[in-house]
Order: sequence, then C-alpha cells, then structure tokens
Amino acid sequence: MAAPNYKIVPDQSELDAIQRDLSFYPSQTTDPAVLPPDQIEFFNREGYVRPVSVFTRDEVNDIRSYFDDLLEKVIAAGGDSYSISSAHLKYGRVWDILHHPKIVAAVADLLGHNIIGWGSHFFCKMPHDGKQVAWHQDSSYWPLSPSKAVTVWLAIDDVDGENAPMRFIAGSHHKGHLTYRPSSSEEHNVLSQTIEDPEQYGEIVENWLEAGQVSLHSDLLLHGSEANESDRRRCALTLRYAAADVRAHLEWNQKGVWVQGEDPTGHWANNPRPEQD
Repeated sequence: MAAPNYKIVPDQSELDAIQRDLSFYPSQTTDPAVLPPDQIEFFNREGYVRPVSVFTRDEVNDIRSYFDDLLEKVIAAGGDSYSISSAHLKYGRVWDILHHPKIVAAVADLLGHNIIGWGSHFFCKMPHDGKQVAWHQDSSYWPLSPSKAVTVWLAIDDVDGENAPMRFIAGSHHKGHLTYRPSSSEEHNVLSQTIEDPEQYGEIVENWLEAGQVSLHSDLLLHGSEANESDRRRCALTLRYAAADVRAHLEWNQKGVWVQGEDPTGHWANNPRPEQD
C-alpha cells in the first residue's frame, strides 16, 4: 500500500476551512440485528450504549497478549503507549477486529447498512503515567461531514473507577459543536483540546467495562478521562466507523475499509487486510 497523504491530526485552520454538518443524526433502525430497540432509543437520547459483550475471556486474553507484544515492539522503536494509531492499515489482527461481525452489526444498528471503518487507535494508560484525556468531542478532530460517525471502545483490560475510566456527559451530543480551547502543557493532555465546565452540558457517567466488552458513542458526545493514578494498566482499542455517505476531507477517505455493504459513490478507499499481523 502506498504511503498515506493524510495528516494524523489536521491543523485547526484546515478544519475551520471545511464546511461541516455537525448535527446529530439519530438512528432510524427499526429492525436491529444486535442492539435491542430500547438501547437504540437510549443511544439517540443519551449518545452512548454500554456494555455490549463481544469477546470471551479467552478471546480477549489472546488479544491482550497480542497487544502486549505489539506495544513492546513500538516502545523499542521509540514510540509510547499512545503511538499505535491507524492500526488497521498496518496490522492484520486489528483489521480483523475492525471487521468483527458483532461489532459491525451493532454499528450498523446505529448508522445504517453501508458502513466504513476508518480509524483504530490504542489508548493505553500505563499505571501512574500522569496523562489525561481532556473533555472533548471526537468530531472536533475529524474532517468528516455530516456527523454520522461512531466510536467503538473495546476494553482490553478491565476498567472501573480505579484505573481512569472514560467518562461521558450524557445527552451532550444534542448540544451541537461545543466551544473548546487549546490545551495547556500543564494539563498533560494526550490530545490537544479542552472543553471547560462539562457539567453544564449534562450528567457525568463513568464507562466501566469488563475486558472483552465494548461501548459505542456518538462523535458529538462530550467525553474524556482522568490520569491513571492506580497500579493497574487501562488499555482500550478505539475503532472508528462512519456511514458510507459521510464525506472525508483532507484525504482521510484513504483510511477507509468497507466493513459492511458498499460505498456507491466510491468516495472511500477499501484497503485490503495488511499482510503483517
């Protein structure tokens, strides 16, 4: 595969130049494959669904062992526990997880039949690493329009109140695109944006999951996580999906994989499974 031309993190000026529709599009599914109708109603109202059990303990233990080996190689090459991004374009095992039938079916229940998988990033908070993920909306970072995208958060380690769970602001996806400021160095933010006073937009909900379970949330939902001050690691694989009619600017369509249905316009790439596992 040719070297990608897209930027991993676009410049803010580039994003500001794009006319984006950042409105929430509720699920219209009436005959869901995986999610019960009440969960789809909950997603439309609150902006997230959890937990959805996907992998057995043995299966997730195997995924964890795979990630442990991969992380060791990345760190040896000069990276860190947050460096493994766009992993589905590099590693066959991640490409396989992106295509997992139950995950894709749950996403399709929220976004419709034609689904593109375009992102995959390990967020691994090591014990006492001192880094937070400040309150943000995924849509602020992505040159996508309209805002018909979902993040699947796969717990590779058990996550609870002790080891810095992801936190949602329930219902905040209805507030539109929220004002943020650039994060300061003192925040030790893994990302680069901070939305202040999140409680004004709704109730804080902690996303506790057992390893092998996933949550799904709208790209407009306000979320973040504190630094992991515990003695336990907290690793997750984020998988990013969009409806096929979403347009990706700044050549982000090159990241695409058709995980279900088709892309009638041919806008998105359909990258093959990487040979390297």
